Amino acid sequence: MVLGALGVCALVLGWRALDLQVLQHDFLARQGDLRNLRTEPLAAHRGVITDRANRPLAVSTPVTTLWANPREVLAAREQWVKLSNNPVLNSRTLSQRVEANAGREFIYLARHLAPEQAQQVLDLRVPGIYALTEYRRYYPAGEVTSHLVGFTNIDDVGQEGIELSMDNRLRGTPGRKKVVRDLHGRVIQDIAVLEEAHPGSNVTLSIDLRLQYLAYRELLAAVTRNRAAGGSAVVLDARTGEVLAMVNQPAYNPNNRSGVQTAALRNRAITDVFEPGSTIKPLTVAAALESGLVSVNSTVDTRPGTIRVANKTIRDHRNYGVIDITTVLTKSSNVGTTKLALAMEDHALPAFMEHFGLGTATGIPFPGESDGMLPIRSRWRDIETAALSYGYGVSVTALQLARAYAVIANGGIKVPLSLEKVDQPPQGERIISAEHASALVSMLETVISAEGTARRAKVPGYRVAGKTGTVHKLTAAGYADDRYVALFAGIAPAEDPRIVTVVVVDDPQGQDYYGGLVAAPVFGSIMAGVLRTLNIEPEQPVGTYAGVIDREGRL
Repeated sequence: MVLGALGVCALVLGWRALDLQVLQHDFLARQGDLRNLRTEPLAAHRGVITDRANRPLAVSTPVTTLWANPREVLAAREQWVKLSNNPVLNSRTLSQRVEANAGREFIYLARHLAPEQAQQVLDLRVPGIYALTEYRRYYPAGEVTSHLVGFTNIDDVGQEGIELSMDNRLRGTPGRKKVVRDLHGRVIQDIAVLEEAHPGSNVTLSIDLRLQYLAYRELLAAVTRNRAAGGSAVVLDARTGEVLAMVNQPAYNPNNRSGVQTAALRNRAITDVFEPGSTIKPLTVAAALESGLVSVNSTVDTRPGTIRVANKTIRDHRNYGVIDITTVLTKSSNVGTTKLALAMEDHALPAFMEHFGLGTATGIPFPGESDGMLPIRSRWRDIETAALSYGYGVSVTALQLARAYAVIANGGIKVPLSLEKVDQPPQGERIISAEHASALVSMLETVISAEGTARRAKVPGYRVAGKTGTVHKLTAAGYADDRYVALFAGIAPAEDPRIVTVVVVDDPQGQDYYGGLVAAPVFGSIMAGVLRTLNIEPEQPVGTYAGVIDREGRL
């Protein structure tokens, strides 16, 4: 009987084994897979953004995100007590999140945690709480490059700057893999990669991080010193069209944007427009030269220091008398440029400025770039032409003004601007003759001299050229009497022009507000650092200019 009973048991076990391993194999395997086999995403990091020397400006770092299946968590309420005093995820927060989403199978609990933070929760082994790997963007240069590089949101999608404009290139393509999880939700085996993850493409910008730091430091100091509302500075390579530096104030830290004001997010060098004032006068002189109206040696009678156009009196600082074309720029004569503009054919001056790129976007791939404003009129009144000649009635961005000066610095050729590093100088379009471009640089050198309006823009050891501008701010009530924009646009080295720098200081509230006193010193400091950093040899020994420049520009 005992042997018979054992035999029956053996038969039963054998049949059960046959039933499980053969007859129900497919069903049971499928049920096992449903309980333990999972398909998980393979995160793909964004491409790296670097400067022209491959210094990192934006990188992706792996982080851990905690998520939960509310149904599983609710079924294990007795386990919540483990999270009572957890600094990363406490039981009260867990209760609120899962009870509000009880019908769902996936919710985020905490995103972008450091791995050690997430492990403090995972080690408690609360059923229904899991982890996945994501990537978070980090910006090593912080606020120095914030307006240019921009930032991404929590889902790693570009929101501002290069991160937004080149999002399609930078964004990676996530993959999928099949894994086996145990009862605690831990991955115990990788089965197969279903789809490979493809990281985003890297982007190499044209900026030089060393020059970016330099420009940022000098602009910040000037805005603080003059209690200004803001400011911008742009540094261009006139030959290649590359943007070597672009900074703004106020700035923000892209790694911690809590409490950031919306106004601080603007890249003012590209989005904000202003009337360029006297910085536009070299273009008026260039138009007069190109039209054959005057030559380099021609003279203009500015007596008695005023001119009446329609119902407006246009004034110089004093009566300069009969002066040559160079002195028109040296002394920044409004009367001189007005007479040149009125002697041209109708539409000649605005058409010429349009060739320089005023009133049109630069074409760089950057979100929110302003076109500026160059009026289109069937007929220009004399007062409108006169105002245009000395920089009113037209609006530009700092980058557009830099592009216009780059034409002069590049021998009269306009090249496309670029925020990405270029290997070969692009083909350009000739705007003015090389002879006239060279003459303009020589004229603008005199502005930096003792007789000019920008003595404080001097760079020790180098010949520089440029033009100041001081513009009344336009408000809802008209032009303000006591609010200004201080400007300086310059070129260096003058004997072999290569670098163009534009400085804009918005609404300075200190003792000084003239472009020659507020913006010109910033230009001098930035340009001095740029020329040394790029190893451009000085024409004269630095000791030639040793000394201190006082408020009046005397050495």
